[in-house]
Amino acid sequence: MSLDTRLNRRTFFRTLAVGGLAAVTLPARSANAAGPNDRLTLGFIGVGTMGRGHLGSFAGMPDVQVLAVCDIVAERRDSAKQTVERRYADQRGKDRYKGCESYTDFRQLLDRKDIDAVVIATPDHWHALPCVLAARAGKHIYCEKPLTRTIAEGRRAVETAAKHNVTFQTGSQQRSEFGGKFRQAVELVLNGRIGRVHTVRVGVGGPAKACDLPEQPVPEGTDWDLWLGPAPQRAYNEELCPKGIHRHFPNWRDYKEYANGRLADMGAHHFDVAQWGLGMDAGGPVRIEPPERGNSGLKFVYANGVQMFHGGPSGTTFEGSDGTIHVDRDIIESKPAEIVKEPLGDRAVRVYHATNHRRNWVECVKAKKQPICPAEVGHRSATVCLLGNIGYWLRRPLGWDPTAERFLHDAEANALLDPPMRSPWTWA
Repeated sequence: MSLDTRLNRRTFFRTLAVGGLAAVTLPARSANAAGPNDRLTLGFIGVGTMGRGHLGSFAGMPDVQVLAVCDIVAERRDSAKQTVERRYADQRGKDRYKGCESYTDFRQLLDRKDIDAVVIATPDHWHALPCVLAARAGKHIYCEKPLTRTIAEGRRAVETAAKHNVTFQTGSQQRSEFGGKFRQAVELVLNGRIGRVHTVRVGVGGPAKACDLPEQPVPEGTDWDLWLGPAPQRAYNEELCPKGIHRHFPNWRDYKEYANGRLADMGAHHFDVAQWGLGMDAGGPVRIEPPERGNSGLKFVYANGVQMFHGGPSGTTFEGSDGTIHVDRDIIESKPAEIVKEPLGDRAVRVYHATNHRRNWVECVKAKKQPICPAEVGHRSATVCLLGNIGYWLRRPLGWDPTAERFLHDAEANALLDPPMRSPWTWA
């Protein structure tokens, strides 16, 4: 299950804040020994560029079986179905394999009683509803980051996953992969190697903007209304939903109707590392101070006085009284250089150790353990990015209560936490 239901929310937060996830261990289990009844059955919701990457990985696991794929573009779902069936035919030494169904509407996939879990790799505005409905259906969930498009959506996803005891992994792979660089940086910070942390800088792109793309004809085989889903009605444009099978990451992430800009796209990774290193997996800042103009320089202030800035070198930089650590996917460096060169001792504080994000989820589903980036952690990291966007949009200082998840004395800002969905979509 994604969290121990015997723990109340306050106890869970306290455990996260002191690095309690490091105590979670996975069983020594050989995937090669899995029989048909031991396989985790999966359905895929969204098989664009990221979804296809997940599909290829999970379909290659001997203890996983893909039963269904879903996408609103016919070419994508047909290609994904063929990919799965070719893979399984080759594994079985057969010419043909039939056993993967394709769907346009994800709700049909969720109705399948033989599917244990789902992988959600849709545009951000289509994360929350599938997460909530999948949890209600008792499906374990792997959902891409940023977890949701709005803060209220994230809290709904967290609470529903907990209520239905599903194992939930947010796709924040930097916690598990990239040679352990991010984990190393976090452990060095938590063990005081740079002294008292006073500043963090996160180098990612800018906030989201309103969509102003021109109308184009809807391609045959694309269900455009279903792509929009709960988002406002507007005309099709291939910048949002590319035609057929594409090999790039589409630009829907730039527009506030569907996502929260590059600030949230890579920010969901790098702000996540910042929160991890600050021991804030269950918390967040208490004040947001945007610049008067421009799309960088926004400041987050934490209750302990730490200041975090949107802007700086790519990745995450921790600055302390005794030095700095900068980490990105291809580098970890420090000033003085000895900080990252000297290993931590046996009694050092350690965080959750995983080396393969997808396998961590599969193993945790089977063992009923907490994965490395559960819904609460994914929600808290996404929240930082969403707060940054709101700060840039409103261009004024904002007070934030990270426990109540409300702005202080600001009705206009609070209205942005839970905007209405387009009819007929509801949470019911």
